[in-house]
Amino acid sequence: MSLKATNENLPPTVIRQLAKELKNLDDSPPEGIKVIVNDDDFATIFADIEGPAGTPYENGIFRMKLILSRDFPQSPPKGFFTTKIFHPNIATSGEICVNTLKKDWNPSLGLRHVLLVVRCLLIEPFPESALNEQAGKLLLENYEEYARHARLYTSIHALRPKNKSKSGAISESTAALNKGQPHTVLAPISTSTGTKAFGPNSQDRNAAPSAVSGGASAAPRKDGPLAVKVPVDKKKMDARKKSLKRL
Repeated sequence: MSLKATNENLPPTVIRQLAKELKNLDDSPPEGIKVIVNDDDFATIFADIEGPAGTPYENGIFRMKLILSRDFPQSPPKGFFTTKIFHPNIATSGEICVNTLKKDWNPSLGLRHVLLVVRCLLIEPFPESALNEQAGKLLLENYEEYARHARLYTSIHALRPKNKSKSGAISESTAALNKGQPHTVLAPISTSTGTKAFGPNSQDRNAAPSAVSGGASAAPRKDGPLAVKVPVDKKKMDARKKSLKRL
């Protein structure tokens, strides 16, 4: 483990305690929280927090950081959100207001406890100690409007990326390119081969390359059902060309 200049500013006892806590967090992450460990700088700890289900922050990923002082754990860490969020207890600057990091701090509390408290804050805000006055007022007077603002911030700044399959586009592009080839292109021999190449949802397109080759049919085979001759369907090819242009 490399301990460079930034860690040299921390007392050895603090470094040892933090190393132990960070290893524990890495081995057993808290639910909905992923800690980013930087061996070169234990004094700044980052964590990605999943927006809890059933809240306006659902489907969001919010990054926060904890900044530790030289006398940690005698003094609490300072907490900030680096992802913009609309929340009564989080200032527009990202500063977090929660009693655990202030008057209720106890040196026996570890980083795990702090992270869990911050995530719980997304479930149950405390508008009475608001750093964002607009959010606190809306939460008390008009929850639906508060939730609308919070969802909007989440969708703009914290929306979890979705994995979009490109298998359909790849399959159609391959078929269109094969149409202009002067030689015959054979379809995959088996369904499993087609699945690996284009994804699980493209089995119905596996025969497309052979159907759009330069000739009217695929080369005949004697060892499988794919040896049949497939005539070119000009209407289907025109439709594929149009869909390809829209990509």
